[in-house]
Amino acid sequence: MTTRRGGQSTAPYDSFNLGSHVGDDPQAVATNRADLIRRLDLPAQPAWLEQVHGVKAVEADGITVPVTADASYTHHTGVVCVVMTADCLPVLFYDAAQDSVAAAHAGWRGLAAGVLEATISTAGFNPAHTLAWLGPGIGAEVYEVGDEVRAAFIDQSADDIDAFTPSPQGRWLIDMYLLARRRLQRVGIERIHGGEYCTYRQAEDFYSYRRDGVTGRMASLIWLDKPDAGAG
Repeated sequence: MTTRRGGQSTAPYDSFNLGSHVGDDPQAVATNRADLIRRLDLPAQPAWLEQVHGVKAVEADGITVPVTADASYTHHTGVVCVVMTADCLPVLFYDAAQDSVAAAHAGWRGLAAGVLEATISTAGFNPAHTLAWLGPGIGAEVYEVGDEVRAAFIDQSADDIDAFTPSPQGRWLIDMYLLARRRLQRVGIERIHGGEYCTYRQAEDFYSYRRDGVTGRMASLIWLDKPDAGAG
């Protein structure tokens, strides 16, 4: 997971913006993306997506230009799955039984529509052997939503009513981390990590669309390294 630090973009995208669709200087984004590959010693170009807050998951293998989807997966080494966020939850998966990985972009719309479940199903992951990591997203203390968002979740599961707290403005504060954990647990994933950050409050480290409006994007990446040639 990248932060906003250490790149070439200027305000309001300062400084390690990786999003090419937010109005930043294309050359700065290209430089940041090239630096990302160098810093992480990536085995290939990341399989960038055109995210639309949907539930489509695609195989990352062979993606050379952005495709419309909100998740990608691979069963092969040397393929880099990636999603970009600036408040939405990035969720990374590893199926230890198949040695396979996936990355999903989960805003409230995608989360309610089932993007996490769709990613697991489409990738053919075995939930009993799958680990999930919840990357930095907007925290429950500041993410305010309306009645329609609350209804989108509790109409599916009344148990999720405790993920919503009344706000002083008469709306609802939503705990995206809790909702994501619950949805993963319902499909059988128990090994869930992460969820301790807040993009809105941690302004020095993270972009936040809700906080700033015009802003950059972070990237969450996962891949399978090729075996060491010298390993026995």
